[in-house]
Amino acid sequence: MKKEIKHLLKYLIGITLLLNGAQYGVQKNIFDSILFYYSTFSIYIFHFIVTFIILAGLIAVKNTFYEKTGFAFMAFSLLKMLASVLFLIPLIQEDNIDYIPDVLAFFIPYFLFLLFEIFYAIKILNSIPKE
Repeated sequence: MKKEIKHLLKYLIGITLLLNGAQYGVQKNIFDSILFYYSTFSIYIFHFIVTFIILAGLIAVKNTFYEKTGFAFMAFSLLKMLASVLFLIPLIQEDNIDYIPDVLAFFIPYFLFLLFEIFYAIKILNSIPKE
Protein backbone atom coordinates (compact mmCIF):
# COMPACT_ATOMS: atom_id res chain seq x y z
CA MET A 1 0.00 0.00 0.00
CA LYS A 2 2.90 2.39 0.69
CA LYS A 3 4.14 1.91 -2.86
CA GLU A 4 0.71 2.81 -4.23
CA ILE A 5 0.52 5.93 -2.05
CA LYS A 6 4.01 7.05 -3.16
CA HIS A 7 3.01 6.49 -6.79
CA LEU A 8 -0.17 8.50 -6.23
CA LEU A 9 1.71 11.35 -4.54
CA LYS A 10 4.22 11.55 -7.37
CA TYR A 11 1.50 12.11 -9.96
CA LEU A 12 -0.70 14.27 -7.76
CA ILE A 13 2.11 16.65 -6.80
CA GLY A 14 3.11 16.97 -10.46
CA ILE A 15 -0.44 17.69 -11.61
CA THR A 16 -0.99 20.16 -8.78
CA LEU A 17 2.21 22.12 -9.47
CA LEU A 18 1.56 22.19 -13.21
CA LEU A 19 -2.05 23.34 -12.94
CA ASN A 20 -1.29 25.80 -10.13
CA GLY A 21 1.49 27.39 -12.14
CA ALA A 22 -0.67 27.66 -15.22
CA GLN A 23 -3.61 29.20 -13.38
CA TYR A 24 -1.39 31.56 -11.41
CA GLY A 25 0.23 32.75 -14.64
CA VAL A 26 -3.12 33.31 -16.33
CA GLN A 27 -4.53 35.17 -13.35
CA LYS A 28 -1.40 37.31 -12.92
CA ASN A 29 -0.86 38.17 -16.59
CA ILE A 30 -4.34 38.22 -18.14
CA PHE A 31 -6.74 38.88 -15.27
CA ASP A 32 -4.48 41.12 -13.21
CA SER A 33 -7.20 43.75 -12.73
CA ILE A 34 -9.56 41.28 -11.03
CA LEU A 35 -9.23 40.85 -7.29
CA PHE A 36 -9.89 37.19 -6.40
CA TYR A 37 -11.30 36.23 -2.99
CA TYR A 38 -9.23 33.03 -2.74
CA SER A 39 -5.58 32.81 -3.72
CA THR A 40 -4.59 30.28 -6.32
CA PHE A 41 -2.41 28.57 -3.73
CA SER A 42 -5.30 28.03 -1.29
CA ILE A 43 -7.54 26.64 -4.02
CA TYR A 44 -4.90 24.12 -5.10
CA ILE A 45 -4.02 23.13 -1.53
CA PHE A 46 -7.71 22.36 -1.00
CA HIS A 47 -7.93 20.31 -4.20
CA PHE A 48 -4.67 18.50 -3.47
CA ILE A 49 -5.72 17.50 0.05
CA VAL A 50 -9.22 16.40 -0.94
CA THR A 51 -8.00 14.45 -3.98
CA PHE A 52 -5.28 12.76 -1.95
CA ILE A 53 -7.76 11.73 0.75
CA ILE A 54 -10.19 10.36 -1.84
CA LEU A 55 -7.61 8.35 -3.75
CA ALA A 56 -5.81 7.11 -0.64
CA GLY A 57 -9.21 6.05 0.68
CA LEU A 58 -9.91 4.21 -2.57
CA ILE A 59 -6.59 2.40 -2.30
CA ALA A 60 -7.44 1.40 1.28
CA VAL A 61 -10.91 0.21 0.27
CA LYS A 62 -9.44 -1.75 -2.64
CA ASN A 63 -7.01 -3.51 -0.30
CA THR A 64 -9.70 -4.45 2.24
CA PHE A 65 -13.11 -4.59 0.51
CA TYR A 66 -12.23 -4.58 -3.17
CA GLU A 67 -15.81 -5.29 -4.28
CA LYS A 68 -16.95 -1.99 -2.74
CA THR A 69 -14.38 0.25 -4.44
CA GLY A 70 -16.83 1.72 -6.97
CA PHE A 71 -19.33 2.59 -4.26
CA ALA A 72 -16.56 4.15 -2.17
CA PHE A 73 -15.62 6.38 -5.13
CA MET A 74 -19.20 7.62 -5.40
CA ALA A 75 -19.36 8.29 -1.64
CA PHE A 76 -16.01 10.11 -1.67
CA SER A 77 -17.16 12.21 -4.65
CA LEU A 78 -20.26 13.25 -2.71
CA LEU A 79 -18.10 14.21 0.27
CA LYS A 80 -15.86 16.23 -2.06
CA MET A 81 -18.88 18.18 -3.27
CA LEU A 82 -19.91 18.90 0.30
CA ALA A 83 -16.36 19.96 1.22
CA SER A 84 -16.33 22.29 -1.79
CA VAL A 85 -19.51 23.98 -0.65
CA LEU A 86 -18.05 24.41 2.84
CA PHE A 87 -14.87 25.84 1.34
CA LEU A 88 -16.89 28.35 -0.69
CA ILE A 89 -19.24 29.49 2.12
CA PRO A 90 -17.12 32.57 3.02
CA LEU A 91 -17.20 33.62 -0.64
CA ILE A 92 -20.96 33.09 -0.85
CA GLN A 93 -21.56 35.15 2.29
CA GLU A 94 -19.47 38.06 0.99
CA ASP A 95 -21.43 41.12 -0.17
CA ASN A 96 -20.83 43.38 -3.15
CA ILE A 97 -18.40 41.19 -5.09
CA ASP A 98 -18.52 39.55 -8.48
CA TYR A 99 -18.74 35.81 -7.86
CA ILE A 100 -18.13 34.61 -11.42
CA PRO A 101 -14.30 34.95 -11.53
CA ASP A 102 -13.91 33.27 -8.13
CA VAL A 103 -16.32 30.45 -8.99
CA LEU A 104 -14.52 29.81 -12.27
CA ALA A 105 -11.13 29.98 -10.53
CA PHE A 106 -12.37 27.28 -8.14
CA PHE A 107 -14.43 25.00 -10.39
CA ILE A 108 -12.10 24.74 -13.38
CA PRO A 109 -9.45 23.04 -11.19
CA TYR A 110 -12.27 21.14 -9.42
CA PHE A 111 -13.24 19.43 -12.66
CA LEU A 112 -9.63 18.89 -13.73
CA PHE A 113 -8.88 17.18 -10.41
CA LEU A 114 -12.13 15.22 -10.76
CA LEU A 115 -10.93 14.02 -14.16
CA PHE A 116 -7.64 12.92 -12.57
CA GLU A 117 -9.60 11.12 -9.83
CA ILE A 118 -11.73 9.32 -12.40
CA PHE A 119 -8.73 8.12 -14.39
CA TYR A 120 -6.93 7.00 -11.23
CA ALA A 121 -10.09 5.29 -9.92
CA ILE A 122 -10.43 3.43 -13.21
CA LYS A 123 -6.81 2.32 -12.85
CA ILE A 124 -7.56 1.11 -9.31
CA LEU A 125 -10.72 -0.70 -10.45
CA ASN A 126 -8.86 -2.40 -13.29
CA SER A 127 -6.26 -3.70 -10.84
CA ILE A 128 -8.90 -5.56 -8.80
CA PRO A 129 -8.69 -9.33 -9.36
CA LYS A 130 -11.50 -10.74 -11.49
CA GLU A 131 -13.49 -13.58 -10.02
